[in-house]
Amino acid sequence: MNSRLIIANIIRWLILLLFQILILRNMSFYNMATPFVYVLFLLLLPFGIPNILLYLIAFGTGLTLDSFYDTLGVHTSACVALAFVRILFISVTVRDGSDEPEPTLGNMGFKWFLLYAVLCIFSHHITLFFLETFRLTEINYTLLRCALSSILTLFVVILIEFVFYNRKVR
Repeated sequence: MNSRLIIANIIRWLILLLFQILILRNMSFYNMATPFVYVLFLLLLPFGIPNILLYLIAFGTGLTLDSFYDTLGVHTSACVALAFVRILFISVTVRDGSDEPEPTLGNMGFKWFLLYAVLCIFSHHITLFFLETFRLTEINYTLLRCALSSILTLFVVILIEFVFYNRKVR
């Protein structure tokens, strides 16, 4: 990776985490849907990043959010689960010789990015909310909260991607 890409990802990490912590932390719709846009940082990391580095970045990102949200490892586990699903999805769908640097909407197309984002966001949210609740007696409430938060997060992620949409010239 070149230094320009590293600096761009550090700036993206700072902006998305500050946005999540300062603005979206207390934003909840009827205590059912909460947007977690910081996952966009993990979604947009380059294809060529080594898996161990991806897990370390996911761990650090989750740990940072856990320190501000006062949760004990919930965001950390959810981010590591997202990294695992990301690695699986990319290994199945992307060829080794891909010339794309990042899995963005402009590089990969709408259908691919939508499926990628849905799977990663849902895996993150299912891990997050089940670890947060940690009981099966409230499974209906937890699944509804997970679904609504996933839809809201997906909407915001797609909206951000369209704002910064940069279609690759083929």
